[in-house]
This record gives sequence, structure tokens and C-alpha cells, in this order.
Amino acid sequence: MEPDELRRIVRDTLLWFAQQHPGKSVEVRVPPIAAVQAVEGLRHTRGTPPNVVETDAATWVDLVAGRLGWQDAVADGRVRASGTRADLSALLPLT
Repeated sequence: MEPDELRRIVRDTLLWFAQQHPGKSVEVRVPPIAAVQAVEGLRHTRGTPPNVVETDAATWVDLVAGRLGWQDAVADGRVRASGTRADLSALLPLT
């Protein structure tokens, strides 16, 4: 996959994720491409969010496509998730 195509897919799927799971309680980051706030709950307004999910572009695409399971990605360190609401296993893959 070309780098520009990967960036577009990551941006589009992050936006879709935020639309499907609206809210401001979890920040999902795929640096350096994009980040979104999503998932219902307490709203975060400044500083480091209490619930953060961070991963690389290829891992994010595999998660949203269902080629990689949440628990496996967390266990092998491909996803870093902190906070009580940062478990996205029930929200991925995107449908």
C-alpha cells in the first residue's frame, strides 16, 4: 500500500469511528497521521486525556478491517491503551 493511500485510509476510518461512536471520552491516536475523540462518557477538554489509545497506521487498519483482534494487538504491544474506557474491543472491527 502506498503511503498516501495508507494515510487517507487511516484518516477516513478514524473519522468513521468517531461518527459511529460519538463522544469525547477516548482519544484515538495514529501518529503522525491523525487523532480523534470518540466514545460516550466524561468529556475531556484539555491536557492529556484520561483514556488514550495509540497505535501505528498499519495496526489501525488491521484492527478496523478485522484482520487483527484487539486483545492480540494490546498483548503484543502494537496498541497502547490507558484508562478505564480505552478498551475498544467491543467497537472494532468497523462494520
